Amino acid sequence: MPTILYLVHNLADPAVSRRVAMFRQGGADVEIAGFKRADAPPATLPLDTVVELDITHDGRMFQRLAATLRAAFRAPRWARSLQRPDIIVARNLEMLGVAQRLLGIWDVAPILVYECLDIHRLMLRQDRVGQGMRALEQRLMRDVQLVITSSPAFLRNYFDIHGAPPAHLVENKVFSPQIERFGRNPALTEEPGVLRIGWFGALRCQTSLTALDALTQRLGGRIQVSLAGRPALTEFADFHGTVASAPHLQFKGAFNYPDDLAALYSAVHFVWAIDFFEAGLNSSWLLPNRLYEGCLNGAIPIALAGTETAAFIERLGVGVVLPDIAQDTLVAMLESMTPDRVRLLAGDVATQQRSAFLCQKAECIDLVERLSLGAATKAELEVAA
Repeated sequence: MPTILYLVHNLADPAVSRRVAMFRQGGADVEIAGFKRADAPPATLPLDTVVELDITHDGRMFQRLAATLRAAFRAPRWARSLQRPDIIVARNLEMLGVAQRLLGIWDVAPILVYECLDIHRLMLRQDRVGQGMRALEQRLMRDVQLVITSSPAFLRNYFDIHGAPPAHLVENKVFSPQIERFGRNPALTEEPGVLRIGWFGALRCQTSLTALDALTQRLGGRIQVSLAGRPALTEFADFHGTVASAPHLQFKGAFNYPDDLAALYSAVHFVWAIDFFEAGLNSSWLLPNRLYEGCLNGAIPIALAGTETAAFIERLGVGVVLPDIAQDTLVAMLESMTPDRVRLLAGDVATQQRSAFLCQKAECIDLVERLSLGAATKAELEVAA
């Protein structure tokens, strides 16, 4: 059983607990070290060893940088409570810097894996700042033997261009080993009257909120939009004020993953899978959690043309792809949604194989075996030397 040390920037991130569970289901023993976000609820991780490195604040890059440098400097001390791992998985660039500091404290250095699920806009700038960030990443990747990423577009548009070690693709599929209930599009069991769109998960796109707000005002009670998850308030002019003043927008607050997914998506006809947070860059390349969650539970995905999300649903033959989200475009799309068309689109989603959206145990085993392969290869090279 390989031992994995997982280094994370936010211990309370639900995606972190999911990845830990995937490692464990794949047969690994896991310990974790990372930062606690000041505004986040306490982390609930199914582990005996959780090392809290420091407290960081969302949106304060320089404070996070200082905390990262302190954690790296103190690494030989806090790492004493950990067993020597076979593999270190560093979730994003700042944790990769901490991981590099750890490599030298054990007699035999662990395998280093870089998990990069978003390409930050700083990495994509074409000025000296961007060049400097990419140079830093290249330096920190010098000992990395494997990159984990979640979308093939990240490889095509970034890692294959700027150079990286071999990569392993782990899509943002729903991970729920004990799942027993799946959602179903309401159009399959009842006549669609008011059309309902769900925008769930990490809410961080002012452009989407503005467009959906204007759409509900223009169409009145013919369209309703439900929002749920964790809004990044620093990205909105006034998230709560906008929702409170719009009679056909409803914010349901945070939800429990995966327990609430079936109920959330069964209450809507469509899932909004459009994000302009980093338009043309990261937002165009990612495959968001809500895409997999929605399709697994019967919701019809709405995507933007030219994005990896649009390519994904076009390959499956499901959903709606829009050229833009101008008001006339959105109104025309929704006015074309007769009850028969909504039922047809919902039926297309319902006939898909769940394995396209749901993570299976075999994928967890494959992930851990891929990580372990690097550890075995490194051990063989050290013996040969």
